[in-house]
Amino acid sequence: MDQPAPNPSAEAYYQRFLASLPPDSRYHDYRWIAEAWGDNPALADELGALIACGKKTASCTTWWEFADGDCAVPALDLLTVVLDGAGRPLCVVETWQIESKPFHQVDAAFAAAEGEDDGSYRSWREGHWRYFTRSLAALGREPREDMLVVCERYRVIYREDTPA
Repeated sequence: MDQPAPNPSAEAYYQRFLASLPPDSRYHDYRWIAEAWGDNPALADELGALIACGKKTASCTTWWEFADGDCAVPALDLLTVVLDGAGRPLCVVETWQIESKPFHQVDAAFAAAEGEDDGSYRSWREGHWRYFTRSLAALGREPREDMLVVCERYRVIYREDTPA
């Protein structure tokens, strides 16, 4: 692990995940982080639940948010303990694809994989535009059609029946 876990429950959850693996699992060598998705506890609860049940298998973030240092840049050897809005672990996900592209080039298939709202491309664009308007305002920026976004696809690889 490159950095300390943000809370003891995430550390304990991750250790239970590791203990569930065979000794030769490649995951023993992966780095990991713990984080909540979204910009407020209610959104973190909503998105975390969608991820944990497997409905949400993709996310995108602007490069500007990574440059600010508030978000961990996704990597193929980086696992994430998904947290809810109160910082409780929900599951562990593995990123399996990362792509950077302008916002206006994100397609309907990726939007549907985000698993939010009604799953339509229109809903995805509107919801993400609202989100980026809020999140980028803190960085002194405004969303643009040509802003670079990092599109990440992931899958749940560990989930306990009762969150820790």
